[in-house]
Amino acid sequence: MVRKEKEKIDEIVQCPECGSRHLSRDYSRAELVCGDCGLVIDQDLIDRGPEWRAFDSEQREKRARTGAPMTYTIHDKGLSTMIGWTNRDAYGKSIPTRNRAQLFRLRKWQARARISDATERNLAFALSNLDRLSSGLGLPRTVRETAAMIYRKAASKNLVRGRSIEGVAAASLYAACRQCHVPRTLDEISGIARMSRKDVGRNYRYVARELGLKLIPTSPEDYISRFCGELKLSGDVKAKTMEILKEAADKELTSGRGPTGIAAASLYIATVLCGERRTQREIADVAGVTEVTIRNRYKELTKKLDIDIIM
Repeated sequence: MVRKEKEKIDEIVQCPECGSRHLSRDYSRAELVCGDCGLVIDQDLIDRGPEWRAFDSEQREKRARTGAPMTYTIHDKGLSTMIGWTNRDAYGKSIPTRNRAQLFRLRKWQARARISDATERNLAFALSNLDRLSSGLGLPRTVRETAAMIYRKAASKNLVRGRSIEGVAAASLYAACRQCHVPRTLDEISGIARMSRKDVGRNYRYVARELGLKLIPTSPEDYISRFCGELKLSGDVKAKTMEILKEAADKELTSGRGPTGIAAASLYIATVLCGERRTQREIADVAGVTEVTIRNRYKELTKKLDIDIIM
């Protein structure tokens, strides 16, 4: 299939539109493009990578481009192999019954060999817990990798000693969320980790201090996209909320106040002004704050910013 496609492309020696022979393959767009007139001659090209030759088995192994990428979310970085439980070989054929006992023993010893000491056992448990927390919060892959790296640094400096693995894992995840600008509140982290907010905060402060993490405070603007998405609000409401937050920041009304409370109050004002009203209870449930907080903040914002709201 690939050979036929290569032969078909090689047959195209000039542009059918202008007759130019300056043709270029744009593998970022998977297109064959004329360099003079810009005509897309062919598309959906296959990038076969750089051409290379191997003269022995060592060169072939070094230049191989197969296998899953390395990841910090697995204790062995994903470099070990796994023996599946399907009882089928590489061709999909069922393994004979007389060989299944031997395969079972191989699986058992392979699972034991993957975790050789207490440090790897700690990492395996903590990283699986991190993966569970990240999945529950719907966090992207970059946050998971960052959280795993922070936990690995904490484990290498013996910061887990005397503390619960779950607590340090939750603190690492919270630090990764702030570092990657994907804000999640302490209440959300503690809820999914089944721990108290106080324990997660204590572990986070300890890990951040010992590892020297330089994390800037979260701003109310970081929460608006997620709040609007969960409340199914339009882009006009989001833009109006950003405008209100910018005016509030210029007048220093956001300093010394919780970012989620300011974000929720600004969002409530924007929904009223744009005609997509949401109740204070709905916004409070999404933002993780109380209705009293929203009520106090929005009254303060409307008074200081001279915003008239028709209730």
